[in-house]
Amino acid sequence: MDAAARAFARTGFAGTGLDEIAAEAGVTKVILYRHFDSKADLYRAVFDRIYSQITGLLGTGGYDHNVVATLLHAATLDPDGFRLLFRHAARELEFRDLVDGLTAASATIARRELASRIQEGPWLDWAVQLLPVLTIEAVLAWLDVGQPDPAEAADRIGRMIRHTLAAAEAGTDSIRPVKSEAR
Repeated sequence: MDAAARAFARTGFAGTGLDEIAAEAGVTKVILYRHFDSKADLYRAVFDRIYSQITGLLGTGGYDHNVVATLLHAATLDPDGFRLLFRHAARELEFRDLVDGLTAASATIARRELASRIQEGPWLDWAVQLLPVLTIEAVLAWLDVGQPDPAEAADRIGRMIRHTLAAAEAGTDSIRPVKSEAR
């Protein structure tokens, strides 16, 4: 599973062959076929594993102040699986349901958490869509640059989230058009 996650994370489903996965794992394709009926079954198994890890760590009830640190921890447990789920699955129509499920659950929880802070309307809708994406992209970038100081990363991502929330809470009152200088 780890070898499959590494291989798929490099080039996605379409760009990865079973020969590459077998070589990464140090086994033959015959061994892969003993455990999985197809490449698609193996791909889904890798997704299911990281999906279960993430939902097991985060839960589905709500978010608290530890959510970013927990998400960073989930990413460190299986960096390739995390990348595969959030970077490649969104582009793989056959497997999009897994990402859509996480996105829908995140949006539901975000709406429930933000409804008391942001008035119903487009700014709440904006924040509900943006915050999960912003958080996931921040974790992916953190993985890509070598996972510097997880505690500091959680704090920095948390500050980014708080600033985004402040922008959503302010609504249109604080947004001013940018004036271009006349030349």
